[in-house]
Amino acid sequence: MSHLLQAHALLLKSGLARCPRLQAKLLTLAALRSWGSLHHARSLFDAAPSPAIPHLCDPMIRAYSRSIAPLGAVPVYNLMCRRGIPPSAFTFPFLLKACARAASEAADADGAGLSSLALALARKGSEIHCRILHLGFQSDALVRNSLMSMYSHCGHIHDARNLFDETSEKTVVSWNVMLAAYHRVGDHDATDRLFHSMPEKNVASWNSMITRYVHSGDIAAANRVFLQMPQKDAISWNSMIAGYVRVKSYGRALELFKQMRASNVKPTELTIVSVLGACAETGVLDQGQEIHFYLNNNGYRIEGYVGNALLDMYAKCGSLKMAKQLFDTMGLKHVTCWNAMIMALAVHGHSEEALELFASMEREASHGGAKPNRITFLGVLIACSHKGLLKEGQAFFERMIQEYKIEPNIKHYGCMVDLLSRCGLVEEAYQMIKQMPIEANVVLWKTILSACRVYGNVELAERAFKELAKLGSPSDAECVIMSNIYAEAERWADVGRLRAGMIGCSISKLPGCSKIELI
Repeated sequence: MSHLLQAHALLLKSGLARCPRLQAKLLTLAALRSWGSLHHARSLFDAAPSPAIPHLCDPMIRAYSRSIAPLGAVPVYNLMCRRGIPPSAFTFPFLLKACARAASEAADADGAGLSSLALALARKGSEIHCRILHLGFQSDALVRNSLMSMYSHCGHIHDARNLFDETSEKTVVSWNVMLAAYHRVGDHDATDRLFHSMPEKNVASWNSMITRYVHSGDIAAANRVFLQMPQKDAISWNSMIAGYVRVKSYGRALELFKQMRASNVKPTELTIVSVLGACAETGVLDQGQEIHFYLNNNGYRIEGYVGNALLDMYAKCGSLKMAKQLFDTMGLKHVTCWNAMIMALAVHGHSEEALELFASMEREASHGGAKPNRITFLGVLIACSHKGLLKEGQAFFERMIQEYKIEPNIKHYGCMVDLLSRCGLVEEAYQMIKQMPIEANVVLWKTILSACRVYGNVELAERAFKELAKLGSPSDAECVIMSNIYAEAERWADVGRLRAGMIGCSISKLPGCSKIELI
């Protein structure tokens, strides 16, 4: 990137920087090369004079379509429409890819069902489809396949199928797009029927079946398909590695990654993200550092999903220093990047730093940066809870609801209950549980029970213990806490009654286990 900046400086000095073709070349290099920068590309685009804009729109849309901010492609397309800039053969495929990715990410963030953003993108996709028909691009196979993919990602599976059925000359890609579409909506029967009716199968077809089995939780069936494949590509390995991570078989995922590298298949960013996730969950810092070294030596960009996964790995392995160094070097920070760093600082007891970082995030958000979401506020509330910052925690909780319009979930309420309990406001914590619009779980009532022991509130402890009983037989730990509360209050008859009940109900302590990495 430094060489490109030097070249740009020379062009500015020589007066050639206003040449539309040279500007397009600069932007393309900045936006699309592995060492480039989307932020710099956007700066070039915004500073370009009007005559240069037609040359810059396609590379800008393409750059957004493969970035962590795919939605940015839509305003560029809207600008083309306003200025009457005619689209090229490549405008629509990359624009539709950006819409598909943005809809998919919105659905993932929403947790279930279709988000309002996905529905809005479906409407935008239909508008783009109409323009494609008007301009005569509908016969282009790449455009049709991109339309099918966009509709399926936006939840319009029937529109995707109609396009597929209307296509007289279906390519292998067309079949694969529909396979992925049925898999995405969980229609496994349709996936199987389509796979077996394919006139010819390529690597992508086999990969779709691996993905289908992985997402249904049948990792053994996925592995059988993987072993039967006549050829394997990076996606084949990615799917299997991600599958093992999904079923928490982290050791097998790391072993398969070694086999992938031994097979001379270059890992993609998705591979790296999955493997770093396995390192994070198992705490194998040395292997995570080895992957970081591999990334630096093989020209990978430490940003976006890879940067977030690497940061998360260092944080979960307890290496906050490396996590913070990495965070500071990242340019365009996605919300997941901020969340990982805030959460890491909060969980490891660095509450002040976590809150300072949140303040920085809000400042950047006011200038177009990533906006805090429900996970961000969870990290903030954890930071307040660990430090006992009652007023601050209550203020953040209120701001989350009123200012950011985020509805609290059970984890947010859990943080507030823990914070109130730590500050001795056990009755207030109890009232929050009773008044919240969602059903309390065992964790919340156990928090109240533990706080009652600290502050000697026997009456409230009994109420919490009854609530635990409603959720199922109290565990050995909960019975012991309640017994100790009675003992500290010198209510020996209640101690005897409770312990007799434990014996009568055959409540026993679950055996513990420990797993450590042997070096």
